[in-house]
Amino acid sequence: MINRAQQLLEGVEMNKKISTAAIGVVALLGSFLVGGSPAYAAQAPSTLVLTGGSGVFGLAPITITATANNAGAVKFFAGGIAITGCEAVATAVATPFAAKCAWVPTAAGAVALTGALTPTDSAGYTPVDSAPLNVKVGVPVQGVVSPIHIYVDTVLASGSTGALAPRFGVSCAITSEYIVGQTIVFRVYANNADQGGAVMDSSNTAKAYIEIAGVKDPVQMSYGNHSGIAFWTGVLKTGAAPLYSTLGVISYKVVMVAEDQSTMKVLSTKLVAQKVDGKKIIGVDGKVVYERVSYYRTVQMSPVLKGATGTWQSNFTASSLLTLYALPTVPKP
Repeated sequence: MINRAQQLLEGVEMNKKISTAAIGVVALLGSFLVGGSPAYAAQAPSTLVLTGGSGVFGLAPITITATANNAGAVKFFAGGIAITGCEAVATAVATPFAAKCAWVPTAAGAVALTGALTPTDSAGYTPVDSAPLNVKVGVPVQGVVSPIHIYVDTVLASGSTGALAPRFGVSCAITSEYIVGQTIVFRVYANNADQGGAVMDSSNTAKAYIEIAGVKDPVQMSYGNHSGIAFWTGVLKTGAAPLYSTLGVISYKVVMVAEDQSTMKVLSTKLVAQKVDGKKIIGVDGKVVYERVSYYRTVQMSPVLKGATGTWQSNFTASSLLTLYALPTVPKP
């Protein structure tokens, strides 16, 4: 009887424990479910940084690299427009989480590059847009050759003395920095592809001049001999009015116009026998070995070929442009 009573008491105690545990589970579930929605951990902020983007227009694709703090897909933009082929570039799956875009610009010049990251772990990380990466797509400094190629530099004319004397005591040194009162000499030479790359001189050039912003009449250039070498020159005198005196960058354009032509040099090819020590090379088949080479042949033009016009303007950075400064003042002791 005693054993039976103990068993009954132990059963009651066990039921109490089970009831208590059940109540605890219900309470725990209630803490999640009361209010109608489960609790989640907050998303971590994503980061995305763009680098690269430097290149030359018309050459190989330019690489843009986007680096994030988590894995995902990056959409690349140029000037706010999605870059074709880079709409969803996957990052690496491990740090550094980088994605690369091969970008082919549609034009040279300044453009803002951006990226948008969509994380793979959307529950753990937030989407993010990168800060703009401002780049300048390069353009060849010589511009377009069609068909006249022009070279231009500027030198200080001889004869300047005192504070206006050459910095290193040598005139005709190439420079882009001048002081009011100095004389700037533009040195120009050009070649005409219509004449097989022939030098443009006074015999085949109709016009040669320089347009300078702020100067009413173009500066006419002349062709001549300078210490044994021939080229075109134009002169800009600076100083008090009526001479040129506007401080800052001197904006100018060189213009070369060829004479109308009744003949033209045309690039052609021909076969010539290969030779060694003046003797023709004979192949294994017993025949002379030939190679193809290029040359220019002259063709008659009727009616005449209109003389080409070539222009040149500097595409250098601002710090390298032709600039006029005021005469520096020396502080009194």
